Amino acid sequence: MIGHLNGKIISKNPPEVLLEVGGIGYEVLCPMSTFYQLDNLSEDVLLFTHLSIKEDGHTLFGFITKDEKNVFRELIRVNGVGPKVALAILSNLSVNSLVQCISTEDADLLAKTPGIGKKTALKLIVELQDRLSKLELIGSSLEPSKELKQSSNPNTKQAIEALQSLGFKAKEANKMVLKIDDQDLSTEQIIRLALQNK
Repeated sequence: MIGHLNGKIISKNPPEVLLEVGGIGYEVLCPMSTFYQLDNLSEDVLLFTHLSIKEDGHTLFGFITKDEKNVFRELIRVNGVGPKVALAILSNLSVNSLVQCISTEDADLLAKTPGIGKKTALKLIVELQDRLSKLELIGSSLEPSKELKQSSNPNTKQAIEALQSLGFKAKEANKMVLKIDDQDLSTEQIIRLALQNK
């Protein structure tokens, strides 16, 4: 499996990028969210990749961040959502917007993506709510800004992420931590108190 490619952009023709790595040109399909960040031709770029293998050929999909790649892989696990539809979703919505959309159950916004009807949008919401909450996305992608606790203690965020890895949903993990005066507490102390107060 090809996990990532690091090379120079030879040409761009949305949604395809031709990336030269070690003298070999790889045709990589990218969502527009990645495309917007690939400004200059001949610049070195690192793309996280997913290789799709079908009877009619192999297709490489490339992403500027691991978050995009991980969310893409979750999308294509949903029945009825193939790589092209997943690419369209990530072209229409950023990772953060998609996660917010799923967490707030905004089927109407999801359905605005080409190839996604209301029925598929509802299916995406049902199937992805738990799975996305368990993904270790970088930054605050999984955390609705209006609902998550803001703290000056950096251990708070780590504690919330740890609780999510234990199976708690993002909202639930944040609610558990909200009850704690987390000032100067370690990550382990915050987790212990959150579980005790559950």
